[in-house]
Amino acid sequence: MIGGLSMLKKRRYTKVQALLPQIHEMLAEGWSHKEIEKHFQLEGERPLHDLLKRERRKERKVEEGIALRRPGRQPKGQMTSDAEKEYEIKRLKMENELLRDFLHVAGRK
Repeated sequence: MIGGLSMLKKRRYTKVQALLPQIHEMLAEGWSHKEIEKHFQLEGERPLHDLLKRERRKERKVEEGIALRRPGRQPKGQMTSDAEKEYEIKRLKMENELLRDFLHVAGRK
């Protein structure tokens, strides 16, 4: 049993992702991509190459200061912090305008 994943027929990205530290060690020892793929029984066309390519892309984004995020659409009711701030500012401006109008009508100002 290798890394707790020896009986799996089909490897998913998250499963292979868990093997990444071991894969980096094997590469440092001089193993080839084909040898590592055979050792972990990875199937498909160049799965190790694609995994390492994704990791390099993530590292490059982190170096450039781009925030990593999950792909896909955001769940309903969940706004980003920037959107929340903009919404709050807009709401407060509207509230201030309403209060100013009320005071004007009431004859206080």
